[in-house]
Amino acid sequence: MCPYFLININNNFLMNKVLIVDASASDGRIMAGLLTRAGYDPVVTDCIEAGKVEAAKLPPGAVIVTSMRLSDGTAKEFINWLKTEGYKFPVIAIVDNLNTDAVDVMRGGGAVDVVQRLAIDKQLTETVGEYSKAEHIVLTLDNQLLPRKSEEWQMIEEKIKAIAATNANAIIFGECGSGKEQVAHQIYLNSSREQKPITIVDAGGAALVGRHNPENERSEIYNRIEGYFQKSVGGTIIIKNVHLLTFEKQSVLLHILETEHPDVRVICTAEPELLKMVTEKTFRPNLFFILRQSDIAVPPLKETAEDIPVIADFFLKCYAAQTGKPRKHLDASAIKALKLYPWPGNVRELKDIVLFAAFHAKGDTISEDDINFNLSEPEMPSALSLKDPAYEKKMILEALNRMNWNKTNAAKLLGISRSAIDYKIKHYGLKRD
Repeated sequence: MCPYFLININNNFLMNKVLIVDASASDGRIMAGLLTRAGYDPVVTDCIEAGKVEAAKLPPGAVIVTSMRLSDGTAKEFINWLKTEGYKFPVIAIVDNLNTDAVDVMRGGGAVDVVQRLAIDKQLTETVGEYSKAEHIVLTLDNQLLPRKSEEWQMIEEKIKAIAATNANAIIFGECGSGKEQVAHQIYLNSSREQKPITIVDAGGAALVGRHNPENERSEIYNRIEGYFQKSVGGTIIIKNVHLLTFEKQSVLLHILETEHPDVRVICTAEPELLKMVTEKTFRPNLFFILRQSDIAVPPLKETAEDIPVIADFFLKCYAAQTGKPRKHLDASAIKALKLYPWPGNVRELKDIVLFAAFHAKGDTISEDDINFNLSEPEMPSALSLKDPAYEKKMILEALNRMNWNKTNAAKLLGISRSAIDYKIKHYGLKRD
């Protein structure tokens, strides 16, 4: 188990679901045993109606194995039902003989393949393997910090310890996907309050949804927020995305903190826009300063590029440990490409891109060609919009360097056409260093 991550594997990555629909209980057990030993997760039913129920539960990448004739219908009828419901799972038919029935179920019945019943032990797992589709591995960031070597992160780790030694409230600022929640958890885990309860609430989530009842002196929101504090006495509340609190919820939180003085440390995470909200009075300044008795600013990944190879290698190590495959490594071209990319999704995006490359790379070495960057991003901030000629030239050159002089990708980054960037390169006489 990778120590820094909660590693979740989709059920159909290493253990693809296989639905077996067969009237023969003994053959069903045999098939289930064969598939289990081969690393699959079989589910056995003995009729079409039960098969329908289980088919509705199947995850992507699953395979269905069904006998030609069942107590309540035929394989063709079951396949037709799957088509009607919009399910496109590959269906393998178990046939007694390779006769006209097998041809019929293959050509007109919709089965992708057949397996002879007498050859189940020899053909089943291999045939299922041809049609099962492994899903991408999912690594979910746990409460531990990722290994990093940049000076900025060494300073953050020192500040975590300093804040943890106090009872001060704190706000962790940073862009989406930068690791704010892990920093907040580390303050809790390194504090004396670690032995007391922790409650995690997302300011924009359902946990803080409620209605005001005019007949009740306190609103449902007030009771709910107060309940979180009562649950966490002596411990910590982490409020994720505190900038998403409505003005009403801000007022409730402020009232509880000012009048009830709960014995609870509050650690919040917020995107940088919170500072602008305070200036514009859309976030109550008095609440802000109560919550921000201390703070940590988590830098975006693009500002700590020296951390990228270390973090990426860590993801690859976790991938190899979980899948049992040889550990893959990034070559120089891949590292350069990763460092040049602007990482709007920060560490979360790095994780997804590196794992995607590891999953699809044919060998043990990942090169630039194996990396697929996500270029469909929200509207670019004004910093990359094209304005005066000098600024335009600078931004085009920056985009080209970020994209390793891939003109198509640089054009997408700038929000202009490929022909436009070709013209601008020629117009400004831009050349690759």
